[in-house]
Order: sequence, then C-alpha cells, then structure tokens
Amino acid sequence: MFAPIQTIPVQLPLTPLLDQVDGVEDLRHLQHKQLPQLAYELRLALLYSVGQTGGHLGAGLGVVELTIALHYLLNTPTDRLIWDVGHQAYPHKMLTGRKQRMLSMRQMGGLAPFPKRDESLFDTFGVGHASTSISALLGMVLAQKNPHTQHVAVIGDGALTGGMAFEALNHMAHCQANGLIIVNDNDMAIDENLGGLATFLDDNHGHGGPLQWFTALGFIYRGPIDGHDLPLLLTTITELLSLKGPKLLHIHTLKGKGYGPAELDPVGYHALAKIDPIAKPKKTTVPTYAQVFGQWICDRANTDPRLMAITPAMAGGSGLEPFAQAFSERLFDVAIAEQHAVTLAAGMACEGAKPVVAIYSTFLQRAYDQLIHDIVLQDLDVLLAIDRAGVVGEDGATHTGAYDLAFLRCLPNIIVMTPSNAAETRAMLEFGYQYQGPAAVRYPRGAAPNNAVLSSPIVLGRGQLLCSGKDHNSVVILNFGALLELATEVATQLSASLVDMRFVKPLDKELLQQLLTQHSSIVTIEDHSIIGGAGSAVGEWLAQQSTPTKLLCLGHEDRPLTHGSRAQVLAATALGVPSAVARINTWLSNDC
Repeated sequence: MFAPIQTIPVQLPLTPLLDQVDGVEDLRHLQHKQLPQLAYELRLALLYSVGQTGGHLGAGLGVVELTIALHYLLNTPTDRLIWDVGHQAYPHKMLTGRKQRMLSMRQMGGLAPFPKRDESLFDTFGVGHASTSISALLGMVLAQKNPHTQHVAVIGDGALTGGMAFEALNHMAHCQANGLIIVNDNDMAIDENLGGLATFLDDNHGHGGPLQWFTALGFIYRGPIDGHDLPLLLTTITELLSLKGPKLLHIHTLKGKGYGPAELDPVGYHALAKIDPIAKPKKTTVPTYAQVFGQWICDRANTDPRLMAITPAMAGGSGLEPFAQAFSERLFDVAIAEQHAVTLAAGMACEGAKPVVAIYSTFLQRAYDQLIHDIVLQDLDVLLAIDRAGVVGEDGATHTGAYDLAFLRCLPNIIVMTPSNAAETRAMLEFGYQYQGPAAVRYPRGAAPNNAVLSSPIVLGRGQLLCSGKDHNSVVILNFGALLELATEVATQLSASLVDMRFVKPLDKELLQQLLTQHSSIVTIEDHSIIGGAGSAVGEWLAQQSTPTKLLCLGHEDRPLTHGSRAQVLAATALGVPSAVARINTWLSNDC
C-alpha cells in the first residue's frame, strides 16, 4: 500500500516525446533512435521541475542517459534497480509514472526527495545516505527466488568512497552473486572527490588500476565508457546483463550535463533552492549556524596551531569554505567516510592536536561505534560540531537529525550543548574547544537569531532563567536549543516561566531543584525525538525526586518525520506556537 501523494500537473513546452512517456512501458515502445531526443527533453523537464521545487539538480542531469538505458533494457520493477545516493534519482522518478507529480517534490504531502519504498514499486530500496546500494543489491540477490531477475545498482556522487561499499564488494565477489554494479564516476560527491580512490578511477583507457583490481577481485569489468553515449550504454549494458556472476561497469559522466552553469559549477549546482524568475534576491544579514561555526573556527585557528578540522565530504555545507582557503593544510576532507573521520580525530587527539569534527547529525549516526570506542571511552580531546540537528525540512526523514541527543547523552565523559542563537553557538563552540575531553555542540540548519552579545557566560552544566511566571504554580518551560523563539512566545501566551537550559549533559540539577519549589508543571521543548531526548533526561531526574511535579515533553513523536518546509514539519509535531500552546493547555486542563 503506497502513501497518497499530491498531484500537480506539469505542463512543459518543447517536450513532445516525453509527453508520450507516462511510464516505463511507453519508454520501451520507443525506437533506439528516439532515445537521444528523449534525453534532451528529460533534461528540460528536470531543469523546470527543480527550478520550481528546489532540490538536487546536478547529479540527476548527469544520469539522464543511464536512467533511460536501464529502464529501457530492464524489466523494472520486476528487475531490481537500486540507486545509491538518492540525488541521482529524479529522472528515475519521472520515467516511472511520477512525471505529473514532480512539482510536488519535497513539498508537504508530495513526492519524497529520495527513493522511497512506500512511494513506488520502482523504488526498490529507500536511500538518503550513501554507499548502501551494493549491500542492498547483494541482499536482494541472495534472497531472490527467481534466477531470471536482474539486479543493478548505480553507485555515484562519491558513494564508492564509503567503507561499506568496499565491504559489500568483497562479499559480492566471495558469493559470486549475479548482479551488475554501475560506477557513475563524475569526479564529484557534493564537493569535489578527493583522495586515492579518485586517482585510482581516473583511467581513461581501462589499463592498470580499475581493470586489474576489479578483475582480480572476481568481477567482470567493462569501462570506463562515456555515460552520455546512449548507443554505447545500450550495447554494453545488454552484454553485461547476458553474463552471469558479479559485474561492474565503469562510466564517466558530467555532473550537471546539459546545463552550462551546472557543468561549470557542479558544487554550487549540486542542489538548488526554488528559482523565482520575478522576485529579486532577498538580502539578509542574518548568519546561518554554519556560517557562525565557519567564522569561529577560522578565528580559533588563527590563535591555536593545534586545531585540525575534519569533515566527511561536507566542507561547503558545514561552513568550512573560509577555513579551507585560509588553512588548507589543516583541513582534512575524508570523503564519504564518517567512521574514518571520527577515528582520525581520535588519532590526532592522541598526539596532542585539537581536532574539530564538522559533521551533520544524520551522518554522525554512521560513526557511532567509533564515537564510543575511539573517542568517548578513551576520553579524548575532540570537539564535535554537529550541524543539521533537528528538522532539516524538504530533504525529509533521512536527513533529519532527530536522534543525536539520545545517543550522545548516554555516553560517559562527553558534554552536550544546545545553543539557541548565534552568540550562544559561538560561545559554546569556544567552551567545547577549551574543555578537556569529548564535547558536542548541536545546532540546526538555517539562520541563527543574531544575538550579538551573550546574555550570560557559558558555565559547565548551567542554564539560565529568562523570565518568571506570574504565580507560584505557573508552568515552567525548559528550552533546549534553537527553538527558543518558539518557547518564548509560548511562555508569553501562557504566562509561564522560561529557562534556556543550554546543556543536555550535564543537566543543571541545581536550577531544576529550585524550579521544583516554584512550579507544579514542567514542559520541555526540543527539536529532537521525545524518546531519549532532553525531556527524557529531565524525566529521569524528576523520577528520582520526591515531588508531585508533572512533566510534558514536546518534540518529535515516535514516527518518521515527513518532508516539507521546516515550519510545516515542526507544526506537524506540535512545535509551532499555536499547536504547542493548545497541546499544553489540553494537558493542563486534563490534569486538573
């Protein structure tokens, strides 16, 4: 059963052939000679739809010919087509019956931004992170009962740099499983591909590196070939599908193919915001949280030569571009290798360096074992700058950082901070840097309220009372992190006390004890899962006290978050002002 999806008809000029293709059966009725024209029109449609909705552009433009060839030759969805890094899958969605719904992409109730199993039978494996496709393909091959089913995985946008891709290659070769891996080599992840693997794959004639290594591993290897040459793609893929055993096709593509600006700037055009052809660009002086981090780390690096910055292929998104320009020898972009990034930081700390790991919350999940064993249990001096914490908006559940507090606060030695504005972010980064041991600062995507002056110094495990309620039995609201503006408005409407807790670990137990003597009801607010989050930490402490004080935790419920604007997603989880006030009032009235 697939979730209902909003339909917004797409009316495109100059796409008469694409207009005839509503699904893969229509595609397979076309003649070979018509496919290049279809590729041209599919690019036009992709440019138009992404311009309206925002989203990932460059990777999709680069795989138009490949997507056409695969659906033309395979009997999808019976044959399994698995996409690594969902950035590539927009053309796939357009050819598999979702063309008329592309303008709902990334909108609340619309198409998901990545392949999603409950959206279409053609989305055989959900994806948001990278390097998963080969493992998924092998699992499907080993569990598949029909020996005639074809299995194809497309791995690209730097995903082959992830360690689990190599683990799966090793296992697939051992099993001699019948599947085809297509390495979409476009020299890019989100930023430029770096490292030995990029050099290894950079072989225009197939001599040496890739040919020898993949063949020695046990794969039938073809390539590299031009991934934009449709006749060559059709011929080569047809041949490989006729062979048994593990196969690998290495293709070269151009990220942003067919759109000049994207070809010249594949980093800048990796993803786009919506394009408004009429409205003038809005000028803003409000910094993003990532920019606050970027400025802080440059300032700190100027005064401390021990500082080393590490990021797993997220230099631009994490705000490290100024650092890369000023301190290139101290920036280590390790590609899509989160586990390595964290243990690399541990090794640096062992030798007296002060590593700062800039990583998205959703990607830190992939390095949890390394965080525990290699940093926390060894009590090493590492600062985690955790970006994209909480709701990210249109990119949906796979990119939402809704679980970091739960998996961080249970660990020994580490301290965890949740800034609520630009000034607190900078101050907490500095505090975490000066702290001797593991420290984490988590902050969301987007603009940071530009409080130029810190209201009070950051002290370990101390929050601050911002306002007191009107009567002794009023509600007290405990805010953790970037929803302070919401919490302030809620407190105002309820005449409640308001506390900016600042620390999730350690909690300000002295302040909490004081609040128990003045309030009969506590409400916690956080952009995080309710289960295991900051509110849970307060509840655990409260359970040990001899008090009738009641607790309501507001955050994300026990279900995956949808995609939509940040405001829409927050409102859907009772984290908008009206919904939060209504929820608290209902709770209070039911408790009377």
